[in-house]
Amino acid sequence: MAGAGAKAAVEWLVSVAPDPDACRWEWERNPEGIALLPAGRRWDVLILPGELGCPALDVLTRLIDRPGPVLSDSGDARTGFFVPPGTAGRWLGTGVRGAGQGTWIVVPHPGREALGGMHWLIPPDGSGTLVDAALLELAMHEAAAGRAGSGGN
Repeated sequence: MAGAGAKAAVEWLVSVAPDPDACRWEWERNPEGIALLPAGRRWDVLILPGELGCPALDVLTRLIDRPGPVLSDSGDARTGFFVPPGTAGRWLGTGVRGAGQGTWIVVPHPGREALGGMHWLIPPDGSGTLVDAALLELAMHEAAAGRAGSGGN
């Protein structure tokens, strides 16, 4: 993502920071291209193990062209779906962690190449589009059923 789309995504992301200007300044100069941002204001993040998160994302992208922002860590061991605020506090699911009000997450810059670690599978577009939690739940069920049907491989 480059140009105006990346700029809009940066503005949307830093809008949750206690000091957006300082956050933006630091983020732009951080050689790793990461920022620590508070969850629970404009989004929560549901963190799934990669063996479920990646297949669930595949299902989601078959259901909807642009499901909302999705992060992954190095090696795709965990997948983070940006969902509406309040979702993490209400979510019940084995192996799914929620980052909501009172938590902070590591977020890569949406307009720069990741230098390892966290990276965007689907970067934010700056419009505020989030992953629909109900669709994510359905995608998780379908992904889990697919894994079970294939012997877990």
